[in-house]
Amino acid sequence: MNFVEELRWRGMIHDMMPGTEEQLQKEMTSAYVGIDPTADSLHIGHLVGVMMLKHLQRAGHRPIALIGGATGMIGDPSLKSAERNLLDEATLRHNQESIKNQLAKFLDFDSDAPNAAKLVNNYDWMKDYSFLNFIRDIGKHLTVNYMMSKDSVKKRLSSESNVGMSFTEFSYQLLQGYDFLYLYQHEGCRLQMGGSDQWGNITTGTELIRRKQGGEAFALTCPLITKADGGKFGKTESGNVWLDRRYTSPYKFYQFWLNVSDADAAKYIKIFTALSKEEIADLEAEQAAAPHLRPLQKRLAKEVTIMVHSEEDYNAAVEASNILFGNATSEALKKLDEDTLLAVFEGVPQFEVSMDEFAAGIKAVDLFTEKAAVFPSKGEMRKLVQSGGVSVNKEKLATADEVVTSASLLNNKYLLVQKGKKNYFLLIIK
Repeated sequence: MNFVEELRWRGMIHDMMPGTEEQLQKEMTSAYVGIDPTADSLHIGHLVGVMMLKHLQRAGHRPIALIGGATGMIGDPSLKSAERNLLDEATLRHNQESIKNQLAKFLDFDSDAPNAAKLVNNYDWMKDYSFLNFIRDIGKHLTVNYMMSKDSVKKRLSSESNVGMSFTEFSYQLLQGYDFLYLYQHEGCRLQMGGSDQWGNITTGTELIRRKQGGEAFALTCPLITKADGGKFGKTESGNVWLDRRYTSPYKFYQFWLNVSDADAAKYIKIFTALSKEEIADLEAEQAAAPHLRPLQKRLAKEVTIMVHSEEDYNAAVEASNILFGNATSEALKKLDEDTLLAVFEGVPQFEVSMDEFAAGIKAVDLFTEKAAVFPSKGEMRKLVQSGGVSVNKEKLATADEVVTSASLLNNKYLLVQKGKKNYFLLIIK
């Protein structure tokens, strides 16, 4: 399959300018995707564009990742109901550097191949471009009528919107259009890709290239990703799912993909992995034969976690999942770092206990009834211990009078109590 055929099979084409496929079949083509650096990490909403660049490079074409240092200072009005806060240059530079490190996991920037990826920053060509020169050189080529015909502008100026649009935001499509023109002139870039909400901004660029250079450039957009239940993709109760482990731990990242619905797993595995058509067909057959085993979700979670983090992080996430849902050992529990431990046991009942209680050791029966109400009575606890139904840090308690010391604590401050098969309690020692 060529690049367009592969994107089409993966469900990643929403719209495409006439001649785009012919251009890609004719020669190695440079194409870019813009990334707005409003945070110092990408989130999984960015992954669609990044995967388009990854597939592009695999097909022998040259990907360009554009960090929007200049446009990020303004904010794209597309699908936005209000203007965003502007970021200062120091924050933007920090964000750009962080994003560059993340993109290197997906794209080959370092080889000497003719289609090695390139990272650019539109701040570098906009910072010294004066306002007067910009409106004279660029603004005169596009009429206000043309700019107002774009959906992103029309929606904000419609009677349904009560916020309107500032001149700053109105000028955004001119700046993005100039990015395309600049890359066309300096990098031979002929194609811009993005989400379907970017169609207006991208075609402003192709029009600017046509009017100013007499050149031909192309646009290709992918659908905006949604969930089967109509919910917003990439959002959880705690917010975005980030690629940076500081904001979303590898365990939570893995769990996000593992817990998607069957319908979403069938769609996402095509979009967010580089698995072949044959591999995915085999997984779909396995899913149809034994949906309770969730082979699509498991493979999706594996591929994306390894791609974004590492195989070591993936293995650790699987092991951590087994602690809560499987038969993991105390050794596996003790290997968890604090962030993963808290992520695994998020939502289980928690009790705070003073570290002073452990100075001379404390009997388990006293600790789990008087200091932390895991059991309503000592009698009930003794009865469950006798039947082998109580574990501390994944090790069965032999007797209710066993002494617990600070040496038993996980990460020097936690104690995990398991009552029966599925009831967990976390003691936080302060």
